[in-house]
Amino acid sequence: MEAYINVIVRCIVVYIFMLTAIRVFGKKELSQLNTVDVILILLISNAVQNAMVGEDTSLQGGLVAASVLFLVNFIIKRTVLKNKFLQKLVQQKPQILVHKGKPDFVMLSKIGISADELYEAMREHGIEHIKDVKLAMFEEDGNISIISGESVLKHSVYKRKHNHKNLQGAN
Repeated sequence: MEAYINVIVRCIVVYIFMLTAIRVFGKKELSQLNTVDVILILLISNAVQNAMVGEDTSLQGGLVAASVLFLVNFIIKRTVLKNKFLQKLVQQKPQILVHKGKPDFVMLSKIGISADELYEAMREHGIEHIKDVKLAMFEEDGNISIISGESVLKHSVYKRKHNHKNLQGAN
């Protein structure tokens, strides 16, 4: 029983560490996974595996570790939904990138989005000029959503995964 308690504690510590690391390094890193990011995720999972299960490489130890991760994730999501302080700590707020055709270059720089990437998102939405952007937001999930300034309001979301099939649009 002591071995399983050890696995449980290790999993919780690793989960909290990973949650903190993702929060520190930002949501932009998660929304656009390229080859380097996938390699990083694979290496991190391999690196923390032993930290979670220790010397218990049995099927039971692995199942306990996986169960603990699912349970901790469930509890944290539920707790964050109900606790405003934790919401501020864990979740990032959407940020305004463009308002009424005027880009916020300070915010773009702070988030780490280049002007070229903003223009790419605009093109993905069929918008040629920045003056035509009513509002561009960097969303909680790391995507850029844009509302055009046309008389017929169009809203679309630019999925920052370089998969052009992921575009969504609504009139």
